[in-house]
Amino acid sequence: MFEKMLVAIDTSGMGDHVFEQALELAKAVKGNLLLLHVLSPEEDTSPGMPGFSEVDYYPWRLDDVNIAYRKQWDEFESECLEILRSRTGEATVAGVSAEFTQVPGSPGETICKVAKNWQADLIIIGHRGLSGLSELILGSASNYVLHHAPCSVLTVQLPTVQTS
Repeated sequence: MFEKMLVAIDTSGMGDHVFEQALELAKAVKGNLLLLHVLSPEEDTSPGMPGFSEVDYYPWRLDDVNIAYRKQWDEFESECLEILRSRTGEATVAGVSAEFTQVPGSPGETICKVAKNWQADLIIIGHRGLSGLSELILGSASNYVLHHAPCSVLTVQLPTVQTS
């Protein structure tokens, strides 16, 4: 059924939930996981695009800004790799075969490309529930993946909280 499952995760709480759901599914069907993190300025916790909005022009030079920006990206990349290593270890302890990769790029396109190259049977991805203008401006990786994936797609949403 679903032997090879690509799990698209990020550094948010949604990424944690997606991983938990993927791990449970992999245990149930004895599937293999490929945990994928896409390094992108679109991710909420990333350093974003280079700019000067939070930097005074004086006495900074452009080289100083570039060095500081590169350092932020290096730290972000390292933090994300550590999350991937930790989750891969967690899957292994749970008896699930897992590996990981981190690739720079546009999230939707990169997820589909990796899924195709790895010959995934299923992509598991979170859906933040963006709509309207937010989705237009920020884009929606899950929407892109649903329309371009080379295999089946499972979108995971955060559980809704019941209020009485």
